[in-house]
Amino acid sequence: MRVITLAGSPRYPSRSTHLLTLSQTFLESQDIEVIPWNIQHFEPADLIQARFDAPAISLFREDLASASGIIIATPVYKAAYSGVLKTILDLLPERALEDKVVLPVATAGSSSHLLAIDYALKPVLSALKARDILHGVFADDSQIVQQGSEIHVEERISRRLDSELQAFTAALSRLKTPESAGALY
Repeated sequence: MRVITLAGSPRYPSRSTHLLTLSQTFLESQDIEVIPWNIQHFEPADLIQARFDAPAISLFREDLASASGIIIATPVYKAAYSGVLKTILDLLPERALEDKVVLPVATAGSSSHLLAIDYALKPVLSALKARDILHGVFADDSQIVQQGSEIHVEERISRRLDSELQAFTAALSRLKTPESAGALY
């Protein structure tokens, strides 16, 4: 089984990317292959000029097509996910998330952006025909603290992420894979 992670933060490293790293570690411990993507993989000019056929966009679409799920992490700016993440999602085909399980993850400066996942990101994921969009994980800056090169995640957020990752892997296991579909006939 294969999963894509997509970091939508213009900064690297970032709090949202750190949550993706923790997610990748969890998934790999479950023998799930993880292919990490971040916005730095894409050429800025390709995104600005909406080059649907750009090499990185094409490769990302191929990786996504071969995956059972995707975890998308983003910082929240102005009550919504990052603009560069929106640009990447806009370059995907209409049914890019069909039959995929999606786990949204967001970080923000304060808890006043708690509903950004529900009101900003989930409608776009739904428009891309995601099969299952999980509740998601939200953390504010006080819950993920960077001290030098170390990042500390509040225990409550770690538990929430772990719970959502368990729900994610359970949803992935319910998907019909080509191998299991063939076994029915």
